[in-house]
Amino acid sequence: MAHAGCVLVVDDDPSIREMLAEYLGAHGFTIAQAADGDAMRAELERATPDVVLLDLRLPREDGLTLARYLRERHDVGIIMVTGAGEVVDRIVGLEVGADDYVTKPFDPRELLARIKSVMRRAQARPAAGAEVAPSASAQRLRFGRCRLDIASHQLFDDDGGEIPITSMEFDLLKIFAEHPGKALSRDRILTLTKNREWDPYDRSIDIRIARLRRKVEANPENPQVIRTVRGVGYMFVPTAG
Repeated sequence: MAHAGCVLVVDDDPSIREMLAEYLGAHGFTIAQAADGDAMRAELERATPDVVLLDLRLPREDGLTLARYLRERHDVGIIMVTGAGEVVDRIVGLEVGADDYVTKPFDPRELLARIKSVMRRAQARPAAGAEVAPSASAQRLRFGRCRLDIASHQLFDDDGGEIPITSMEFDLLKIFAEHPGKALSRDRILTLTKNREWDPYDRSIDIRIARLRRKVEANPENPQVIRTVRGVGYMFVPTAG
């Protein structure tokens, strides 16, 4: 069986870790396990996984704290595992940079689909520190106070500094760039980004739009680039330059 990628499972329940190791291992993934934040850091020292499956409720350091740590230091996909009804924590998890979430009790097949989805979105991103070919700069599109490089999947400020974005945030910016001046419903956005497993009526899209506005808008409280169209969804309004 071909190697599908590496997943780091961070959960304090050994039965869940073993179940996931067996199931995902049977689908070609290499699995590393950690029961808490210290063990997670130790595993990251050994090898950087493609995706971290991160339980929200962990001893000492919770999943939100560890998600922030991961997003600031490692270019990995992050899937938060939340309990049923933990809506607020799930929202905060997305705000700190998680790529997706799954709710316990979960169907392993759903989790597998989400892992593959996160990995597909990340495959086209260059490795951290990789140089961008000069020709790619011609494909940088203006997004408010930033420019999006379609070829390298990177976002830059006006001084040329890179602004970190998740693979899903890139997908959203790319969709807006391909549909300038058009109001897109949440359902349409999910279809275009191929994330049909999400519920268009939850807040996942809204949270990611809010994160993007903080990065690209001069005034995120009064967005002019990614505007809300009441009763419809969102619209990208290109600016000159």
